[in-house]
Amino acid sequence: MTTYVLVHGSHGSGAFWAPVARELALRGHRVVAVDQPWHGTEAHLPAAYQTQDVHALATEPSPLAGIGLDDFERRVTGAVRRAAQATPNGRVVLVGHSMGGCSVSRVANAVPELLTHLVYMTACCFSPGVPSINAVMAVPEAATAIVPTGQVVGDPRELGVLRLNFRSRDPEDLAVFKEMFCADHADADFLRVLAGLQPDETIDVNHDHAVGESATWGRIPRTYLRFGADRLLPPALQDLMIRLADERTPDNPFKVRDFPTAPHMGPRGPEPIVAALTGGDARP
Repeated sequence: MTTYVLVHGSHGSGAFWAPVARELALRGHRVVAVDQPWHGTEAHLPAAYQTQDVHALATEPSPLAGIGLDDFERRVTGAVRRAAQATPNGRVVLVGHSMGGCSVSRVANAVPELLTHLVYMTACCFSPGVPSINAVMAVPEAATAIVPTGQVVGDPRELGVLRLNFRSRDPEDLAVFKEMFCADHADADFLRVLAGLQPDETIDVNHDHAVGESATWGRIPRTYLRFGADRLLPPALQDLMIRLADERTPDNPFKVRDFPTAPHMGPRGPEPIVAALTGGDARP
């Protein structure tokens, strides 16, 4: 039995991991899917989002304003500590998707002794030269990334959050969201993804640093699940993050599992991801 702690990405929640968590549990493993502060069961849904009052939505305050990676790290570290206490060997596998990779690196700095493996699933993995989301999205390898610039609601600097209207009926908005998250998946699959997203994400995480330190993060075995059809974190950007990490710890490089046709939200079913998590690389 292995204990997995799973961390969601931007605008997401622990529920994102439900198919993977269910399959892992059915195979006899323990799974903890973390909700970051004001996400998931704590999600803030603006009243104007419910009513689709787009004018009010542009100015309605959000409690996520001012939340940053320090808050995210504390939440995940707390989950790792509790999970490790209830695990026979006292160590867990920490898995992050997308922005969740920031928490993976920070938690690996905080409690490396409680982690047996790190898994970045098309996730942020930063290095000193590119220490944040803002920095990594400015490199040439990110030039082809699909970002929802035209879909941002309100002024992020005033709101303190990046607000997206996932309930929009605008065909252009929906096309951008689908390209970002689901690429060529069926429309029904895409709509299910949208239903699981929340409109607000704190903007502080974009400039907060999340660099794994060689003495802590760098000594933990790690795997990268590379998604070849990701339009939000393009394969070239994933490859850059992998290469920069490996250059810092040449004696402990990433083991890369390639999913050539997977978009940002991953393969259609959980089995390929579960096979990668349980197939040897990401086990104690």
